[in-house]
Amino acid sequence: MRNLSIIDDTIQLFSDNLNFAELSPAGMIAAMVSALVCGIVIYLVYRFCYRGIVYSDNFNVLLVMITSITAFIIMTISSNVVLSLGMVGALSIVRFRTAIKDPLDIGFLFWAIAAGLTAGAGLYFVAVFGTVLIAVIYIIFSLLKKEKKNYLLIVRYNGEAESNVKAVLGGMKYRLKNKTVNGEMTELTIEVKVKHNDTSSVSRFQEINGVSTVTLLEYSGEYMN
Repeated sequence: MRNLSIIDDTIQLFSDNLNFAELSPAGMIAAMVSALVCGIVIYLVYRFCYRGIVYSDNFNVLLVMITSITAFIIMTISSNVVLSLGMVGALSIVRFRTAIKDPLDIGFLFWAIAAGLTAGAGLYFVAVFGTVLIAVIYIIFSLLKKEKKNYLLIVRYNGEAESNVKAVLGGMKYRLKNKTVNGEMTELTIEVKVKHNDTSSVSRFQEINGVSTVTLLEYSGEYMN
């Protein structure tokens, strides 16, 4: 009898706690507004500090939507255990089919999700403070990266320009990426660092007799812009 009483008390306690929290209109508005503010901050940072291949405004708008949608889901889960189990089951069948080309975009997705999680959980100050702090850190690193960029310098020349090309390369800091020799023509691909968009190295190669083409491409390590 005592065991049955313990079981009945446990079932009653679980039934009493099916509803985790009552959602008030003020709480819902505060959560959605804070999530929207965080989403707008993420949008602006991505818009003005993006250094990837091709900027996608659709992806940027998606970040704002993810922040708000995540907050909406967390509010629903925190209000009722039955709804939370059903929503977890529904979300488990969702599959993302779009390939993310820039690894940095994954960080922005997690940033948007984290902001939505904290806002939906009622931690409004944590959501806003964390979003602003990450934004400041990312802006600082973007400014540092902007001062000095990596470029691929592709020089195509014939045999008579070999010594002059080597003389110009002797005064540069570079890393050899590729060298292709086809008959009398040589194509040299090197990695150089350029400060403040200084393209004087291109003009120095163009002045050499025997150099046919000189190409300068921005290089991020994995992708070329």
